[in-house]
Amino acid sequence: MATIARPRRSVLYMPGSNPRALDKARTLAADGLILDLEDAVAPDAKDAARAQVVEAVKAGGYGRRELLVRVNGLATPWFHADVAAAAASGADAILIPKVESADAVRLTEAIMVASGAPDTMAIWCMMETPRGILRAEEIATSSPRMAGFVMGTSDLAKDLHCAHTRDRLPMITSLGLCLLAARAHGLAALDGVYLDLNDDEGFEYSCRQGLELGFDGKTLIHPKTIDMANAVFAPSEKEIEWSKKIIAAHAEAASAGKGVVVVDGKLIENLHVENARRVVALAEQIAATA
Repeated sequence: MATIARPRRSVLYMPGSNPRALDKARTLAADGLILDLEDAVAPDAKDAARAQVVEAVKAGGYGRRELLVRVNGLATPWFHADVAAAAASGADAILIPKVESADAVRLTEAIMVASGAPDTMAIWCMMETPRGILRAEEIATSSPRMAGFVMGTSDLAKDLHCAHTRDRLPMITSLGLCLLAARAHGLAALDGVYLDLNDDEGFEYSCRQGLELGFDGKTLIHPKTIDMANAVFAPSEKEIEWSKKIIAAHAEAASAGKGVVVVDGKLIENLHVENARRVVALAEQIAATA
């Protein structure tokens, strides 16, 4: 299942129990939306939230935005009904919280199939527990529907008993293991949320760190952070110009029977060209949906 061909710079959590938020989401500049039935919804509002999310998705109007429905966990009384309803909603994917095994993914998939989910409907997994992190590759290869990982860094910090520091050094191993598994198997990977909405500088730093680590984008908890995430995770004009330059130079060298070429004093090989093509394709997708 193709997962990295579309922009995922900003993916915003929206509470499924709030009809106004679900409606407002249609106007926001986020690349994706996580319509949440789990943490953002009180137990006595679960059933109503499920109905509201399904109704909102079926009503449409979300345009290019990728729609993920985060269901309640396997051990909850709402899991089966959430998956069954989301499967028939027309959303792009179902996001499973606290995934710790391939069996969890396969169970979700079985319910999706039984509920009429189209073959194109993907599964995403929240990676937010020590056991889940240690089984990242098992989870990544659990189903052809697997499309991506979402880091749940708040829950992970709680379970690790670690500090949630600016540089996130206590979580670097966990982030790296998930990125390795995702990239090894062609999955997308989204960084965790930043909780301090009054710390713009810290949020930008967190976005840039996520970009440097290799994440495709950032999960968000407030619309005011969308613009910064979009700016940080988009290729810069300089990157796009350089990418196009080395693609052209390498093509010219290849036509002359050369495997490598030097551009502005830098040795360019096929691996550089592959990344350049990815950058240009992402920039074109962003431009097409602006």
